[in-house]
Amino acid sequence: MPKPAILCVDDDTVVLESLKEQLKRRFGRRYSYETAQSAAEALEILEELDNDGIPILLAISDWLMPGMKGDEFLIEVHRKFPKVIKIMLTGQADEEAIARAKEQANLHYCLRKPWDENELAESILSGLEMLDE
Repeated sequence: MPKPAILCVDDDTVVLESLKEQLKRRFGRRYSYETAQSAAEALEILEELDNDGIPILLAISDWLMPGMKGDEFLIEVHRKFPKVIKIMLTGQADEEAIARAKEQANLHYCLRKPWDENELAESILSGLEMLDE
């Protein structure tokens, strides 16, 4: 049985590597960790995972990215994959974007950069608990 996936999206590769490292350290081999440098790439990965029958648990997305912003991306994810838990990671999102993501993407949590590893893990765990309910 394939491992469920967690997808991280950020145009900064250092941020992506850091997220992946922290997730692996905290959750080990329980999940597969996918990364994308843009919303368009992330949407392709989500489609591929879905087509391969791999459950997608969670999407963590930066807000400020070239092309599609994180709130727009998460709204699109919610439209196509409503059960995916959505977390926004940002250093610059305005409150309007966060409110829009909460309302239209069912945003679970908004993490501020630089994020705390424990807060990241807690936000993921609380999101995953919602899947069990």
